[in-house]
Amino acid sequence: MTTTKKDKAFVSYIVELMQGLGPVHAKSMFGGHGLFIDGLMFGLIADGVVFLKVDKENEPDFIDNGLDAFIYMKKDKAFKMSYYQAPEESLEDGEVMAVWANKAYSAALRVAAKKPKK
Repeated sequence: MTTTKKDKAFVSYIVELMQGLGPVHAKSMFGGHGLFIDGLMFGLIADGVVFLKVDKENEPDFIDNGLDAFIYMKKDKAFKMSYYQAPEESLEDGEVMAVWANKAYSAALRVAAKKPKK
């Protein structure tokens, strides 16, 4: 999948919008982009949609707001990942985005803390 100028501009916009959270950067992956702080992925952008990391603690916030989970298809089978769509209003307001992105980054930190150290 080729990244268009419009896609690059949207990714740059989202990264800039999230800078209040910390040094966010995007990395191309799997036809989309991962969103990272200090090497920890807390969000992704796929097909022009921003998705944020969830765990058992923050998933209800996303569900209660009627937000959709990130689902991808592989060999005619659907796989739900632990990312949910960012609220529409967060895409236009840095303060709102900071709240939701912080929920996602906190979830990513909790998940990382549970993984055994190498």
